[in-house]
Amino acid sequence: MLNSITDGLLCCLMGKTTNAVGPLDSVEAGNGYSFMEVKPGRILRVRHSTPSRPAAEQPEEPQAGGAERGTVHCKRKITLYRNGQLVIENLGDAVRSEILHCHNGSAEPNSTVELELSELANQAPAGTPGAGTPGAGTPGTGARDAAPAKRRKRKPKKVINIDCKKQITSCKGTHSDVVLFFIHGVGGSLDIWKEQLDFFTKLGYEVVAPDLAGHGCSSAPQIAAAYTFYALAEDMRAVFKRYAKKRNILIGHSYGVSFCTFLAHEYPDLVHKVIMINGGGPTALEPSLCSIFNMPTCVLHCLSPCLAWSFLKAGFARQGAKEKQLLKEGNAFNVSSFVLRAMMSGQYWPEGDEVYHAELAVPVLLVHGMHDKFVPVEEDQRMAEILLIAFLKVIDEGSHMVMMECPETVNTLLHEFVLWEPETPTGDGQGEKK
Repeated sequence: MLNSITDGLLCCLMGKTTNAVGPLDSVEAGNGYSFMEVKPGRILRVRHSTPSRPAAEQPEEPQAGGAERGTVHCKRKITLYRNGQLVIENLGDAVRSEILHCHNGSAEPNSTVELELSELANQAPAGTPGAGTPGAGTPGTGARDAAPAKRRKRKPKKVINIDCKKQITSCKGTHSDVVLFFIHGVGGSLDIWKEQLDFFTKLGYEVVAPDLAGHGCSSAPQIAAAYTFYALAEDMRAVFKRYAKKRNILIGHSYGVSFCTFLAHEYPDLVHKVIMINGGGPTALEPSLCSIFNMPTCVLHCLSPCLAWSFLKAGFARQGAKEKQLLKEGNAFNVSSFVLRAMMSGQYWPEGDEVYHAELAVPVLLVHGMHDKFVPVEEDQRMAEILLIAFLKVIDEGSHMVMMECPETVNTLLHEFVLWEPETPTGDGQGEKK
């Protein structure tokens, strides 16, 4: 027990990766790190930074508009037909592109009245606005549009109606009810967020960043069931419930985006905004049968050095000395071959499909590194189409590890989204949909 605690403290203080933390309720290790027991014997390392604020700064600053400030009426009808066709009708307030001024170079926010998001878009009924929307499917010819008009009366498989009001406000470092959660992906650790954690901590934000099980300095159970999506999601739920406050912002990278989506779906009143970095499309998770990680463990263990090199080639736009150092410092793929294989084969989440994502009524910022060889930009574009309030920003100089490659750009982008709030409707009709 004593040796396990000592190893854990050395891991946090010296950056040593041991994955050998013993069972304990909670141990503060200094420098903002602690160990959290999410289940008996299942320990996660967590970096938790709470700024000390003068008493005068504790209350949120009063602003004009009161309860109406930043209020958006989220009204949406989601219809799923038996042939897989998905039709989304946005019936509430529009979120105009100019209100998020930092995203003026890549993509427009999703403000479409109705989207035809199925691969069968060319069979959409005549007059469906989404049938000719770029990125919403392949527009059909006039004859095709008119022919299947009778299908309007077919019975849908599922109809979901969303009707709620969301108050989306600016979150400043001086606000004591704001917490930023950072969740990494497969093979990484909380250390990949170093630049973001330091940046937001200096601005006065409370930040929380855990190591997933088997990663960084968290414990590494030698059983594959410990690394399924559901097991890891419950870990993140425990971390969220422990540190969450009134307004919580979730930031995820790669596989970590799935856990952010899960938490936003489970706690819609507590999750204020979500940031997805190179997370991919809104598809249900299924293990890849052709993955290199499905090789025998003994073979995978021998390939571990090659995996790190391959990740360097695919995860960074450039492969110089700086990128090699970032890879080493960020603990990317510095996990056992058993954990890697269990993580990849455990990515099973059938509920997380397009309908699941379309139900989210939280504002989402999508950040994509243009040179990402793991996640095509088309997947994030698809995600932007599905989500109700979404903004997509493509960073030309970045790739999969864009937050490590372009920290200043990413930090600025994230901060502006954290501070963003919609304009209060003025009644002039500008914010209404056509």
